[in-house]
Amino acid sequence: KWKSLYQIQGERKRIMKETCSKYKSNNRRIITPYHVSRIFVEDKYRVLYCEVPKAGCSNWKRVLMVLNGLASSTKDIQHNTVHYGNYLKRLDGFDHKGIYHRLNTYTKMLFIREPFEKLVSAFRDKFEHPNNYYHPVFGKAIISRYRVNATKEALRTGSGVKFKEFIQYLLDVHRPVGMDIHWDHVNRLCSPCLIDYDFVGKFESMEEDANFFLHLIGAPQNLTFPKFKDRHSNEERTTTKITQEYFAQLSPSQRQQSYDFYYMDYLMFNYSKP
Repeated sequence: KWKSLYQIQGERKRIMKETCSKYKSNNRRIITPYHVSRIFVEDKYRVLYCEVPKAGCSNWKRVLMVLNGLASSTKDIQHNTVHYGNYLKRLDGFDHKGIYHRLNTYTKMLFIREPFEKLVSAFRDKFEHPNNYYHPVFGKAIISRYRVNATKEALRTGSGVKFKEFIQYLLDVHRPVGMDIHWDHVNRLCSPCLIDYDFVGKFESMEEDANFFLHLIGAPQNLTFPKFKDRHSNEERTTTKITQEYFAQLSPSQRQQSYDFYYMDYLMFNYSKP
């Protein structure tokens, strides 16, 4: 079993490298704190984890906290502790020497997810539930720009953004509000052409990949990757079928443009075109 998992890793890294050398000319670029700002550091087991939202990141942070001795079990750690507790250090918090030392000697990993599923998962989480950041900041701007005859109430609260409006915002080169890590490209978040990741896991094979990774770093045997869904736990996870239902609301050209938008992620991580 390990053997086939090693082979899968070799193949994922090969495709990633090939895509980088084909499309990216920045292999010689200097790594700056900006490039490593999404990378979390676990010094005890010498792990660097690049956070990709909606690809198991809350549970990965829980695992890192347990590895670091900050908690005895992943079950004990609340969502807010994970995201707002600042228990884990980020790589950009170290000086130049500290950054390079860790990049050169720690095990670097990232977990990714099919781009459209990741996008729909982010949309459902941020716009279909009460949210005191995404509604006023993104929702208001999106509704006022893309909804004809928007009601005063919608403009005031920013709630009730439709998926089609969200996609209009995403594809708009003059977006009214900036990008957000929940729908940015993995390519931009983790700089895989600049940083040579040792391990590339996929959300679709999370349990197997995660536990293989824990085996590789010599984590305690009783530590396994948590299966629980972190937020809106009574709601079905975003599946291929759910994703198709959302994309069915778009015109064929919007679907194609959305694919083009995530083209590098599709290519680099070997996901087939939906």
